[in-house]
Amino acid sequence: MEVNWPERFYCRSFVRKIAQWREVGFFRATHPIPPGAKVLEIGCGDGGGAAIFARRFAPSLYHGLDVDPAMVKVAAGRRKGPDWDKRLFVLGDAEKLPYADGAFDAVVNFGIIHHLPDWRRGLAEVARVLRPGGAFYFEEIYPPLYANPLFRVMLAHPREDRFHGPEFRAVMAREGLTLLPGYHESCLFILGVAIKTGRP
Repeated sequence: MEVNWPERFYCRSFVRKIAQWREVGFFRATHPIPPGAKVLEIGCGDGGGAAIFARRFAPSLYHGLDVDPAMVKVAAGRRKGPDWDKRLFVLGDAEKLPYADGAFDAVVNFGIIHHLPDWRRGLAEVARVLRPGGAFYFEEIYPPLYANPLFRVMLAHPREDRFHGPEFRAVMAREGLTLLPGYHESCLFILGVAIKTGRP
């Protein structure tokens, strides 16, 4: 599901980039991946998160995927830095990832799963494209943040079958994504790293 203009504005803002720097710092401190890893970001937006993540983790390949053609075009146009050729931005749906099983060492999610009408399928796809031992780096928000009386009229989100913490964590576990200790969670959001350990 494409975001609407208020959320697109926020996602491209300096405030959002500061938040992503902090989140990526948490990701790296929680579970570093070796240089040369293959990374997929779902919902890459304008490519700002890609630049931050790639700078801190030094992957050999970084694929950014987004369902919004305009955002993919913006991301692909951000050609800055000597390692930019290692990054590829593609149009695609996070519920139907166009990659083989076990194709990536890491998947990054800066708050995209809650945009998916079938968010369970999105998590299943994340698990599918991760290799065993691969890492899922994620930030997600819960309905009290985006479906409150103010933001409900401002932001475009699916309304049915939304998740809170227990549901989100249960589906990750069902898909073989084991949440590492040290994650941050409140009634509004979760920030964490999960490792693909196999279905229980």
